[in-house]
Amino acid sequence: MSAAPIAAGAARERVVVAMSGGVDSSVAAALLVERGAEAIGVTLHLAGSRSRCCSLADADDARRVAERLGMRFYVVNYTDRFRREVMEAFADEYLAGRTPIPCTTCNKSFKFDYLLERAHVLGASRVASGHYARVDVDPDTGLRRLRRAADAAKDQTYFLFQLDQAQLAALELPLGELTKEEVRARARALGLATAEKPESQEICFVPDGDYARVVESLRPDALPGRGEIVDGAGRVLGHHDGIHHFTVGQRRGLGIASERRLYVTRLDAARNRVVVGDLDALGAPRARVERVSWIAGSPPPAGTRACVRIRHRHAGAEASLEPLADGGALVHFDAPVQAVAPGQAAVFDAGDVVLGGGFLSEAVA
Repeated sequence: MSAAPIAAGAARERVVVAMSGGVDSSVAAALLVERGAEAIGVTLHLAGSRSRCCSLADADDARRVAERLGMRFYVVNYTDRFRREVMEAFADEYLAGRTPIPCTTCNKSFKFDYLLERAHVLGASRVASGHYARVDVDPDTGLRRLRRAADAAKDQTYFLFQLDQAQLAALELPLGELTKEEVRARARALGLATAEKPESQEICFVPDGDYARVVESLRPDALPGRGEIVDGAGRVLGHHDGIHHFTVGQRRGLGIASERRLYVTRLDAARNRVVVGDLDALGAPRARVERVSWIAGSPPPAGTRACVRIRHRHAGAEASLEPLADGGALVHFDAPVQAVAPGQAAVFDAGDVVLGGGFLSEAVA
């Protein structure tokens, strides 16, 4: 493809593109080149050869795309930092009885904070990625807004709620208005090597979905060992081989026989217990959220209405928000919500605008 013509004497905009080696970031880079920007590709080598994302094999795919587009391209090795800040933190969360969501940390720290640092080294003031989301300016306040993608099925704002005003001001999201089908069609038309590359829905460093095995390999000396499975009254129903095998809302694989359908309702790390109960016991009228990030930079008034997503694929539940003085928030759901899992993100939406979000700490009766 050929880049758009640049007026004589005009300086080309320089943008660093996070290139994961997939079709989305490849097309994001192509759209910037087509616009006439000087796009520089950077692949962050993060999780090693077993990863389905950001491995050296993915870097090779990204390099081929960059060559096709006539871009400069670099690989930056962050494997040690990624292991410490993302992978080991993931294991520690599971061992604390929480269900972590490492993609939010990766996006905030690596794909934006560290990538923007790298951009400044390369003389660029902006970064771009292949995330399906949109950024614009609120006409009333002049503040940046994070908005859900045009393709609702691919929207990735759930993983981006921690971005602040400075990051949003420096961010390009070229795919926000496109569908996945349109992205693949563009990649095919441009002859990009990643046009038909499949995508993974798993956590990149858990390619086989076996979270417990990853926890055991990262923290072999911290495993809690055998413990009790109890009901809400504390009656022992069975035993387990580690709370890191469980998450709130889980029904299958409990390892106990019962005439009723039982679900994990709580993980008691201090006592190494898995608490189970009926479906009704999973419902929570309220939830406490910690470490809340507000896109606008400050919390909205108490009582602000929002649709709250408590899992990536959660459709959202209508609620009122109560910001707290400790930097958290209390979510008052209009109707009880099932499987509030501590450690997962709670993201607050007003229409297609993301107000912010944080991390679930507990269900509240």
